[in-house]
Amino acid sequence: MIKIPTTVGADVRRALDEDIRSGDVTADLIPESTQGHASLITRDAMVMAGIPYADEVFTQVDAKVRIDWHVKEGELIDANTKLATLKGPARALLTGERTALNFIQLLSAVATRTHNLATLLHGTDAKLFDTRKTIPGLRDAQKYAVKVGGGENHRIGLFDQILIKENHIAAAGSITQAIQVARQMHPTIKVQVEVENFTELTEALAAQPDIIMLDNFDIEALRQAIQQRSDSGLTQIEFEASGGITEQNLAEIGATGVDRISLGTLTKDIRAIDLSMRVELS
Repeated sequence: MIKIPTTVGADVRRALDEDIRSGDVTADLIPESTQGHASLITRDAMVMAGIPYADEVFTQVDAKVRIDWHVKEGELIDANTKLATLKGPARALLTGERTALNFIQLLSAVATRTHNLATLLHGTDAKLFDTRKTIPGLRDAQKYAVKVGGGENHRIGLFDQILIKENHIAAAGSITQAIQVARQMHPTIKVQVEVENFTELTEALAAQPDIIMLDNFDIEALRQAIQQRSDSGLTQIEFEASGGITEQNLAEIGATGVDRISLGTLTKDIRAIDLSMRVELS
């Protein structure tokens, strides 16, 4: 069971406030007593993601709206499938339509892309991770969608895992010093360090962080790095490949023996799912 973010209500409230503001002046044209029904259809094949968000949209707009979902969260859906049937006050259906669809088209796109790429890693031990390259204000939502699609979450933000990169190393004086200070200051938090060459890798292995990110290592370099870790006996340190990763080389990178592969493209380079929702008045 994938945990639904506690920020769903706040995300939806912010999205509705952005759209409605002082009121839906177009929906006002319809008599308040008018009822309606609608069908939500996907024009694209997709992994369904965003049901909790769409439910919350109509709960906040008007709790009298009823949604009958014909699919489940995380389900792989064919194109032209009816996702849901909605019934309730016509004004509420029209007011909530675009915000609900925006959440579903975005989150399903993230889940679908994640699923498609994660499938390429089948047969390897590598897991697919997202990054912090998310739409501002929707990080929890997008990272939830990654999990729905079969991926894993890297750190959620700057608060829950230490990631020591080039600038941090320069400020601290060395990889070793940066890791030592990180352990002293935050002994319960995982420490990850990014390395760009084998000299840095050797130092990082000796300093023993929890995770080493191999930045822009090619296939042969990744294999050599895995062998170096094995030879050192420090196999408890996870290796993460990052940078220069494409759909074409993802499977080959996974086969090198890395534990993790992180991809910003899971959340930033996506095409929204094509959805259709036609409201009919009763």
